[in-house]
Amino acid sequence: MEFKEVVKARYATKEFSNRKVSENLMNELKEIIRLSASSSNVQPWRIKIVSDSKTKELLRPVSMDQKQITTCSHLLVFLADIALNKRIDSLEKLMVKSGSLPASAKSFNDNSRNAFGNLNTTRKISWASKQTYIALSNAINGAKSLGFDSCPMEGFSPKDYHRILKLPNNLIPTALVTVGYAVDKQRSKIRFSGKDVFI
Repeated sequence: MEFKEVVKARYATKEFSNRKVSENLMNELKEIIRLSASSSNVQPWRIKIVSDSKTKELLRPVSMDQKQITTCSHLLVFLADIALNKRIDSLEKLMVKSGSLPASAKSFNDNSRNAFGNLNTTRKISWASKQTYIALSNAINGAKSLGFDSCPMEGFSPKDYHRILKLPNNLIPTALVTVGYAVDKQRSKIRFSGKDVFI
């Protein structure tokens, strides 16, 4: 399926069939997400994948009781990683390992440290959370390209997700993507016309 057709066919699925997405397809989706773009290549996110029914049952009440949570095959929890200097340090080491000159890698990443590493906590959360939506976009379009469905979601309690999933303090639950095989039907897309989008 060409990318334009993927975008046309993708929609926010409201109920899934309980059919499991295969491990091979999930690995392909994970690779699509892993290759997502990010500002200065910092990749300030982690994705917690939940597939067991017990945990999904615990999460549904703190997700506005939305049935996607328990009917999906896998729940992807997009987490903003605000340990930015640690992420930047890791990126610098990876760049050197991949063939960059140490001085060049340091110079590149020093710019990131100056731009993002010294932000206060509130601004770190804001910046890193925005970045996660780039990866989320790859997730929802990637799922459709692989032949299954998805729903991006914000209707949940980050505080309760943090508690239930026992997350470290540097990982902030930001958005969800449920994936699986739809049992509902896609409605016609309602989008603003080009003249109302492009100025």
